Amino acid sequence: MAYARWDNPVWHAYRVPAEEPMAVRLGDLHLPERTDLRIPMLVRLPMERGLWVDSGRGHSEAAALLDEAELRRLALDCAVAHAARLLAAHPAGGFTVHLVDPAGTGAAALAPSWRRGGRPAGPGRGRGLGGPGAAHGAGRPAPDGPAGGAADALPPGLDTARQLLVVHDFPHGFDERAVTRLRYLADEGPSVGVHLLMVAAREDAAAYGPLLDPLWRSLLRLTPVPDDHLADPWVGHAWSYEPPLLPPGSAILRQVLTQVAAARHGKRP
Repeated sequence: MAYARWDNPVWHAYRVPAEEPMAVRLGDLHLPERTDLRIPMLVRLPMERGLWVDSGRGHSEAAALLDEAELRRLALDCAVAHAARLLAAHPAGGFTVHLVDPAGTGAAALAPSWRRGGRPAGPGRGRGLGGPGAAHGAGRPAPDGPAGGAADALPPGLDTARQLLVVHDFPHGFDERAVTRLRYLADEGPSVGVHLLMVAAREDAAAYGPLLDPLWRSLLRLTPVPDDHLADPWVGHAWSYEPPLLPPGSAILRQVLTQVAAARHGKRP
């Protein structure tokens, strides 16, 4: 199930898995000269690096044909699809999603995910990485607990599920302290089961200059429109990436997240 495209009928028979799969599908790849040959883009679980859905234009021809608002909407939709798939790929209670959305601009698109499998931060909670909103909005903003496998050392009642922090519209609402903690989270979070999914345009953070270069490099860049930015170090090919878009008008995402929420609370969907 974790490897199937969103338009695959297998999703209509989705059941929450009993075990975590070896990998999860984040889109499709093809070569420019062989557009008919597509292979799934799989990322091993647990993820070793965070994800960055680029809401900027970059050098993509497809992005250049869209206005800024449409491109940002597609980036948010893409992030929702990624977060939902990660939730659906894990056993009940094994994965939790948190949201930092300072301006509240993603509330409408993200609401179905947070009602069924995540925890919202709400407007103005972007400071959660460095302020009072951390416990509710950002989950574990700066991991400082024991690494995976040391569950016996954790306090009773602590949520040991893997955590995904979705940061929308970065760097809006972030000060330098919060940016520093975000960089730390990107570097050290995966080792303790805390993962990052950013929705951001690099040009929006130009004021930080080279300070954020390590952050961008540490994340796996994904795009909301087809792009040929992925280089294959083994054979030297530049692969074209296609995001995992949902079929127009499909209700499958809502159905899957309803199943996830029901399993989390021990109820039938």
